[in-house]
Amino acid sequence: MKAVAIKKGQTRERAPAFKEMGTFRCDGCGEEFIIFQDSTCVDKKAAERQVLWLEKVLAEEHERERKHPDRIQLPD
Repeated sequence: MKAVAIKKGQTRERAPAFKEMGTFRCDGCGEEFIIFQDSTCVDKKAAERQVLWLEKVLAEEHERERKHPDRIQLPD
């Protein structure tokens, strides 16, 4: 696992050995997710792509009337 989005406010919000890259707010419900990347392979450009990917995934979940999971594995 190289990158993960964790819903803000979760008790397991911290990801050991991971670097916080930023926060993303879902347009549909306002829930916030913190983007973490493995600290050994931090990539700002990859984080930008991951945010775009996460935005699509969260929008699809709203279309399907599904709740967001606490943790979402992000693509590399």
